[in-house]
Amino acid sequence: MSKPPARRSSSQEIAQFLQESRTITQFVNDQPRLLFAVDATASRQPTWDRARQLQQQMFQVSGKVATLAVQLCYFRGFGEFRASPWLTDGTELARLMGRVQCEGGRTQIERLLNHAVTEHRKAAMRALVFIGDAIEESPDILCDLAGQCGILKLPLFFFQEGSDPQVEQTLRTMAKLSGGAYARFDGNSADL
Repeated sequence: MSKPPARRSSSQEIAQFLQESRTITQFVNDQPRLLFAVDATASRQPTWDRARQLQQQMFQVSGKVATLAVQLCYFRGFGEFRASPWLTDGTELARLMGRVQCEGGRTQIERLLNHAVTEHRKAAMRALVFIGDAIEESPDILCDLAGQCGILKLPLFFFQEGSDPQVEQTLRTMAKLSGGAYARFDGNSADL
């Protein structure tokens, strides 16, 4: 049996709906956005459980501090790169982070930075935060992309697990070019 025709909305109801839609769109566009990325390749496996726990704690705390939209990104395996939807629920972010497992594969920082630039051009982000221990791409290409992020006013914050001096030098340069910062990532990082 077919339904009777729906009542037509008045012009006032349509105008109200459009205003509410614009208000929601404006709120979403003005909401601070942060891209949080992790290297989930096998080289991080020895310390992954502790690092994942720290990252989950950071997500849970971020939900209590401010309304912040976060996109969780990670790479691992054979060319696997994942980006979550933009989320404001710290508990949901912690749950997603808890499901990420390490797999062997090459780093994909170049792909991550290209993704960040694309997302930033859609709607401005406040920053990209990256936690990793290795770089297997060309430092020149990565520094060029970091410079592009600096021009776009997208600061990059790098947290290095481990102590490889070449990785540190590249991450420090990228942070400087983008207007971001560099720090070590270890068991004390959550206290910073």
